[in-house]
Formats: sequence, C-alpha cells, structure tokens
Amino acid sequence: MTADGLGDEPAGGESGADGESVEEAPVHVGEGLLDEEMGPSSAMAHLYRGEIHRMKLWRERLDRTTNWAVIVIAALLTWAFTSPDNPHYIILVGVATLSVFLVIESRRYRGYDIWRTRVRTMQENVWAYGLDPEGGLVDEHWRERLGEDYRTPTLKITTEEAIAHRLHRVYLPLFAVLLAAWLIRITAFSTDPWLATAAIGMIPGSVVVAVVGVFYAVAIAIACRPRTWHAKGELRSEDLRRKR
Repeated sequence: MTADGLGDEPAGGESGADGESVEEAPVHVGEGLLDEEMGPSSAMAHLYRGEIHRMKLWRERLDRTTNWAVIVIAALLTWAFTSPDNPHYIILVGVATLSVFLVIESRRYRGYDIWRTRVRTMQENVWAYGLDPEGGLVDEHWRERLGEDYRTPTLKITTEEAIAHRLHRVYLPLFAVLLAAWLIRITAFSTDPWLATAAIGMIPGSVVVAVVGVFYAVAIAIACRPRTWHAKGELRSEDLRRKR
C-alpha cells in the first residue's frame, strides 16, 4: 500500500479488468534497431562507419607487409649485383623470403575479407537500394546472413584463394623480377656454363634449376588456374566509362 492509499501494480505487468495480471511482451535489446530512420545518424550508419574503419585498418596491414617485401627484395638485389664475387643464391634467399611474406599476407587477407564482406553487404543492400530502389536487393536474406556473421565470425575464403589473389595483385610480378635477376646473375656475370654457375656448394646446378622451375610452375598454377572466386567485392571487370 502506498502513501496515497493506492495499491502497487503487480510486478509482472498491468492488471486486467478481471483483476488478473497481464504479462507484458518481453523487450529485446536491439529489436527493430535497424528497421527505421536509416539516415546519417541511424544505427546502421554507425555500424557501417565502424566496419569501414575495421576494413581500413586491415587494408593497412596488407600494405605494410607488401612494403616490407619490396624493401627487402630491393636490398637483396642491390647487394647481389654490387660485386661479381657476391653469391647468386642470395637472390634465391630473396625468393624464399618473399614466399614467407606471401604466406603472412594471405593470412591477413583472409581476415581483411571478413570486414570487407560486411561492408559490401551493406553497400549492396542498404545504400545502393536507398539510392536506386528499382535495382532491387542483391541478397533477399542479407540481414540473416549479416546477423549470423556477427554471431559467429568466420573466414570466408580458403588459404589457396588468398594466396592466388595476392599473387595476382602483387607477388607474381615480384617473383618475376627475382627470377629475371637470378638468370642474369648466373649467365651474364660468369664465363662458366650457366648450369655450373647455378650450383650451390655441393648441390648441382641442374638440381637448383629444377627446384626453381618447379617452384615457379606451382606459383603460376595457383595464380592462374580457373576458379570460382569467393572474395567479395573484388574488382574483376573494367568500366572505362565510354558512355558519357
């Protein structure tokens, strides 16, 4: 009983006409949060900005690995061609080092793809639809998919696809530069037969050449084999804007 003589309301909710307690519907935090008011200050806009920031940070991590790879390769090539007495296999050490950078960057790329997938999902189904509703939704079930991804973040592309992508974009040209430098180093800088020059200690030159050939054949096969790309949002076609 309160001070004004009125009884307290039942803890479970309002009282009905017959005196029985009417239970209120449970309220879930976040329910309907993204349904209305999709303006610049809406929850969706804040979510989108947060995912853009995450994607940007992981993009910078990718660029940092690439920068280190280029710096290390440039230093090794400079030293390899400084003197004819410097061993040629330092360039092959550069190939091995570049392979390590490739593996590291492919792992980072798989993480980067998580955040970019979320960004592209919102761009395709929220912002593109808001700008041009006649274009329709790219994915009718995008909310369910995005919600599940927030509940259980998972990697969406394989290591092999990530390696293939980074080979396409960065590392295959770098490997080609190293191969050209190594071939020049064992041919133009020695009067001996190039197979003899390619030897490393007790390892015959023919074995060294065979190992290098197999390595490059595998790299080209991974980069160029036909596949269904699962990385979302990659630029795989050109629009040269011929129509003005």
